[in-house]
Order: sequence, then C-alpha cells, then structure tokens
Amino acid sequence: MGGVLGIAGATHLAATAHAPTVTGDRAASAAAPAAPAATAAGTFTIGGDLVVNRMGFGAMRVTGPGIWGEPKDPTEARRVLQRAVELGVNFIDTADAYGPEVSERLIAESLAPYPRGVVIATKGGLLRPSAPQWVSDGRPEHLREACEGSLRRLKLARIDLYQFHAIDPKVPLEDSLGELARLRKEGKIRHVGVSNFRVDELARARRVVPVVSVQNRYNLADRGSEDVLGVCTREGLAFIPWAPLASGSTTRLEGGADRDNERGAALEKVAAAHGASVMQVAIAWLLARSPAMLPIPGTGSVGHLEENTAAARLQLSPAELAALG
Repeated sequence: MGGVLGIAGATHLAATAHAPTVTGDRAASAAAPAAPAATAAGTFTIGGDLVVNRMGFGAMRVTGPGIWGEPKDPTEARRVLQRAVELGVNFIDTADAYGPEVSERLIAESLAPYPRGVVIATKGGLLRPSAPQWVSDGRPEHLREACEGSLRRLKLARIDLYQFHAIDPKVPLEDSLGELARLRKEGKIRHVGVSNFRVDELARARRVVPVVSVQNRYNLADRGSEDVLGVCTREGLAFIPWAPLASGSTTRLEGGADRDNERGAALEKVAAAHGASVMQVAIAWLLARSPAMLPIPGTGSVGHLEENTAAARLQLSPAELAALG
C-alpha cells in the first residue's frame, strides 16, 4: 500500500555518481546498466523454493477509489504493473476482493504470460457486497470457488502463494484451512499463507497445513504484530507487512500518542538527511527490521512506484535505526 508522494526522494536515491572517463573494455563495463532497484534489498526464499526480491508490490491500489471497480486510468494501472517488473519486482500481491476481481484481471492483462521467476500471490476469504463492506467468508466451498476463480482470472495453472485473507468467526479455522490443504494437494496451490493472524492462530494453522507466510498490518507506529514477526524471523516464514506508513500524510507520520509523535519527528529527520521521502524511510526501516520482511508498498502511479522501489537502495545507519526505535 503506497502513499501519494513526490518524486524528489526517488530522484535522489536513483542518481548515480559520475564515473571517471575510461576507455576500451573498462568503458564498456562502466556503461553497463545498474541492477534494477528492487534487487538492492536482497532476496527471500518463500516455502523453500520461491526466491523473490524482498521489495515486492501490492496491487490493491490499481483498482478504483475505495478499492472498488475499475481504475480511473486503466492504461496507467497496467503500466504500473509492467514497470514494477522492469524495476526488478518479482513478487506481486493481490486478492480477489480487490475491485472485487479487478486487480487480478489487470495483473493477467498486463503481465501474462508471466516473465520467468515472477510470483503472483493472491488471497481469498473476504467478500465485497458493496464498496465499504469487507465480509469474512471462510466456508470451504467458498474458498474453493474463490481459488478457482483466481486461477482463471490470473491465467495460472497453479497459484504460487494463496493466502487466507481473514478468519471467519462463523467457520472453524481448521475447516477453512483444511480446504486450502486439499487444494494444495490437488496442485491448484503451491504454498499457503495466512493474513491478519495472531501467534496462537498461526500455531493452529500450521497444524492443519504448512504455512509459509503471514501478512499482517505492521509499520513504524503500529507494531502489534511484533510477536508474529518474531516467529516468522526465527522459523523462516515470510512476513508481509501492509500499511507501511500507518496513518499520516504524504510528508509526515501523524500519531496521537507522544511516542508516535516522537517517531514521526525522527522519521522526518532521517528522511531530510537522506534527501528521501518519509515513505522511503518507512520502507527502508521495514527492510532493516528483519530478513524475513517482504514489504509490498502499492500505488496506482508509475512515479510513486519508482519512488517506493528506490527505497530498496536506502541504507539506514545504526544510529538512525535506533532513533526510529
């Protein structure tokens, strides 16, 4: 999930130093293009076999306002997805509820047949009766129907990472995940992930099916999933944070508590020191927080995408990380 940001920070981070004048083979070497921005943060291996760059992309915002309907500019939305791959992003996260169904369809229209190594992760388990409504549905029959619908829209024979979007209080967790285990056995899902899970719920889930990732809200101001992150870090599960900037404007973090205000001030100070945006620093902080962290900042703008992805090159010092807490 991305913010509406300017491009000055991205320009600063993407700039390269002037190289000395060289000739011959050295000149050819010096002229070689820089590695794509998303590769700068290194890789993470999901489930033991899916190697992805740690700077991912969340495709929620390529839909219409309120994550509902078609995007205002479909051409720009498709270009965002294509540009993400050009920048080295090879992990794209979506869900059937985004649109609903719009995000998945746009991904396939923009990228299929998918470049080698690109991992498309999607989610099921939420319904959208109307724009403001997000209703849990963890019934096994619904999850099967949702998974098969995602396969069709994404033009995939198998979904590399299928995530249970949210627990349905009306359906036993074991029933919901048991159906995902069956879909995995049938070859329609390669790996299973969960979203919005507590530590105890994660432990229950892992007794039903191998879980390779957790997608929870986590950011500089909201660290309520710190214990879940700890489990993921220790046990090699991907931790996919959403809402990377929490609440706040495009230029500063706004918090009600004194501690949030302190962190917001520190965030702005670090951003100013690097000539970067607060969003870039927030993403860089996430990447530094744990080797299991796989951020997926999203946007519907190519300019914002380039800025967010450039954050993979931003290195925060130990002192800066300590100031951010």
